[in-house]
Amino acid sequence: MVLLTGIFVTSLDFFIVNVAIPATQRDLHATASQIQFVVAGFGVALAAGLITAGRLGDLYGRRRMYAIGLAVFTLASAACAEASTAGMLIGARVAQGVGAAILMPQVLGIVNTVYTGPARARAFNAYGIAMGFGGVFGQLIGGVLIKADIAGMGWRAIFWINVPVGAAALALIPRLVPESRANGASRLDPVGTVLASLGLVAIVYPLVQGSAQDWPMWTWECLGAAAVLLAAFALHQRRAAAPLVAPALFRHRSFAAGAVVALLHSMTMGSFFLILALYLQVGRGLSALESGLIFLPLGIGYFVSSARAAGVAERLGRQTVALGALAMALGLGVLAVTAADLGQDGAVAWIIPGLVAAGAGMGLVMAPLPALVLSRVDAEHAGAASGVLSTAQQAGGAIGVALVGVVFYGVHGGVPHAFSAGLVFLLVLDVLVAALVQALPKAR
Repeated sequence: MVLLTGIFVTSLDFFIVNVAIPATQRDLHATASQIQFVVAGFGVALAAGLITAGRLGDLYGRRRMYAIGLAVFTLASAACAEASTAGMLIGARVAQGVGAAILMPQVLGIVNTVYTGPARARAFNAYGIAMGFGGVFGQLIGGVLIKADIAGMGWRAIFWINVPVGAAALALIPRLVPESRANGASRLDPVGTVLASLGLVAIVYPLVQGSAQDWPMWTWECLGAAAVLLAAFALHQRRAAAPLVAPALFRHRSFAAGAVVALLHSMTMGSFFLILALYLQVGRGLSALESGLIFLPLGIGYFVSSARAAGVAERLGRQTVALGALAMALGLGVLAVTAADLGQDGAVAWIIPGLVAAGAGMGLVMAPLPALVLSRVDAEHAGAASGVLSTAQQAGGAIGVALVGVVFYGVHGGVPHAFSAGLVFLLVLDVLVAALVQALPKAR
């Protein structure tokens, strides 16, 4: 539970801030560009630090790095809540992203080394549930906190809530979380760290900012530089005495194919939450709280399926993920048809069946996927492998948002039709996920 707390609050913070953007902009007199940095700063720092943080856990102890990451995240949350200017909030959000990057890969690394057999499968399942809950319920939790206006805190409550939760988890870490590290670990690879971090920033930042700025030339220059940096990183890893990411990891088909599946699935999840929120609040005129309540059926579908995912995975193995991707595709298809038929005036409750099906599909993918990807990774590389998997998920989210934004904003005829077009694009991605799952090895 202590480990899952960190995963839940970091996943929650990635999504919950979107609900508070209008109130934050008014209170801090922030420009549109500054508000974009409030959102993007967290995601860029998170994506850039995951691989390095995973390797740090292998070298210096995963429990130690988890505690450091959670402490940084908790202190940064307090700084976000106390920010008096947009610049202070941006800096605190970047610090939050750094803390999240430090702690996230340690959770999977600890699970992969401390637990074995059915216990490890259950632990991985719980990880997927906690991570998905943060995304699925972020809109609802944020809407409730802002509407409640606890002690007059307004939008600041979405950050203050992390402080007592983080402090309690930090107090329990020494008693409940065992330490683990790689046997015979040597040192960090400084050249690989710089190349990986710069390469990931050069990918994620332009993807996050590009659609909002109509893809200026610098975004394409950054993406070109990213390709060069990551190619140099891959070449360096083959030659390094102590590589940041051991090339041997990608000889495991479960890891190599699984990372691609995780990236593609993350492309659908983050972008789906975005266009659903836009549809509900811009297209249908719902408030943040009303929009959050519409997310509830999605969360119910997710909760029910993820709770049963471990049992399903025992019988179906990798096909559980394929089944989940197809169920999500079905839900998105139902939503696309329903939203187009409803137009601007139909009762929004008609989208609930599609939301339940999409949420159920998400649960069947998210819960078993980490176990399938990391099942054959050696304990020595558990942290680095977890960092790569988490990076694939974060990068996938950024890529998906960028691509679905092109579709969504490129469609004329109103928000409902743009929403439907975006859903069709995501539906295709989910079908592709189901096909790529077949490349994963069968369970031994």
